[in-house]
Amino acid sequence: MGKRIRVQRRGRGGSTFRASTHKRVAPAKYPPKITPKESFEASIKGVIEALVHDPGRGAPLAFVRFENGETCYTVTPEGVFKGQQISLGGKAPAEVGNILPLGKVPEGTMVCDLELRPGDGGKMAKSSGAYATVVGHMPQGTMIKLPSGRTRYINDRCMATIGVVSGAGRTDKPFLKAGEKFHLMKAKGHKYPRTRGRAMVAAVHPYGSSKKSARKVTTVSHGAPPGQKVGLIAARGTGQKKKRRKR
Repeated sequence: MGKRIRVQRRGRGGSTFRASTHKRVAPAKYPPKITPKESFEASIKGVIEALVHDPGRGAPLAFVRFENGETCYTVTPEGVFKGQQISLGGKAPAEVGNILPLGKVPEGTMVCDLELRPGDGGKMAKSSGAYATVVGHMPQGTMIKLPSGRTRYINDRCMATIGVVSGAGRTDKPFLKAGEKFHLMKAKGHKYPRTRGRAMVAAVHPYGSSKKSARKVTTVSHGAPPGQKVGLIAARGTGQKKKRRKR
């Protein structure tokens, strides 16, 4: 019998594949007790008490304490500093670091840490250097241009932070040493380095073989068992998409 492949070993839940979550600071979420309905027509002041590093996260977190006693960790936009006064709510000015409902954000403003649904704490544009743009306000909601370039409508009561997430250009810097890449992957709970299936022997991996002619199709179904579920899972097509000619 061959060796268990990577997806089988990962599914077992061993320490090799487990992320060091005990080192993480906190989830980046807006304060849950300040409801979207309350904050839409009012505003509450807060202060950034600390900027902290969270292992496995590219951008720093800001620890914010509000005047009503609520605290939270949020994604840090570029330009904010420790001790800065910020505001949360519909009456807050559209300045970098402030948290506003999307329905109150002026068109053309760059925002980050957007909520998908009111009160979910922030789901989109949270990685370093990421931002979304407010395109316009429509009857069906606020139109947002996401970092991917796609546009979609989001509820006007969804909160967002004004500005661009700090740490832009982080991915442009090379790692230089394999050890640095290893420790980053370990903080994220990813296995590193990863050996290609084609580089293995046939007894160890479904794609393994020294013979080029023995290569298998790389697409598998959703219902494939763990020892077979590798490659392009339930893919509609393989390879790069060809651009259609405009007639």
